[in-house]
Amino acid sequence: MLRWSVIARYLPAVSIDDDADLLGLTRIGRVVGEALKAMAANVRPGITTAELDDIGAREFARHGARSAPMLFKDFPGVNCISLNDAAVHGIPNDTALRPGDTVKLDVTGELDGYVADSALTLTVPPVSDKKRRIARAAEDAFWRGCHAARAGRPIYEIGRAVDSEVRRHGFTVLRELHSHGVGRTIHEEPNVPMYMDRRANSLLTEGLVITIEPIISAGSPWVAADPDGWTLRTADGSLSAHYEHTIVITKDRPLVITQV
Repeated sequence: MLRWSVIARYLPAVSIDDDADLLGLTRIGRVVGEALKAMAANVRPGITTAELDDIGAREFARHGARSAPMLFKDFPGVNCISLNDAAVHGIPNDTALRPGDTVKLDVTGELDGYVADSALTLTVPPVSDKKRRIARAAEDAFWRGCHAARAGRPIYEIGRAVDSEVRRHGFTVLRELHSHGVGRTIHEEPNVPMYMDRRANSLLTEGLVITIEPIISAGSPWVAADPDGWTLRTADGSLSAHYEHTIVITKDRPLVITQV
């Protein structure tokens, strides 16, 4: 049984109501960003995904934060670390990184009742042109989606912008893996498809907290689950990439609270 559903169940949305909410989210956003930065700095041949997970765990402990996947999903690791065709929810283990491996680090933390989420994609040198391009495509798509995320606009404008940028780079959005609200738990309303879906026509509101996370592939738009019940891979075994930040919607450019 898949233990972390492909399209998650969503709880009610969180919005910033006052300065205390913004401060709480900013604090956990910085912790998540610092943990992700520390893990990324140690991506090298020979290190195991469990050792990378420990680095993130130490950053959480230093700030008194907790792993949101462990807290809310009973995930068997502090952070999700996915390699190559594994798109999301990879379990840290004794697998050692090899030259050319593409690594997706996905960090979600909780502190004082607030939750933030961020991810990035790196490749252990040597980096092929294709692997460089797919990681860049995911990051560029995030920023295009971020530009579209303004109060008063429909949610589907984010997906339209993301998908357009991914396609421009020659890659494919994984259609079963959506962005989402965040703030008090991992998955909250609204559901934010990373492609144009006019059913996602609710208007973005000022103060709404969401992620934008292009999860993309070099081939199929679909995923398949591993027997472990957590890891989701591209259905055709093609390379994948993931880039994500937690943002707060405003009338103008959104606040990116996990960027450090």
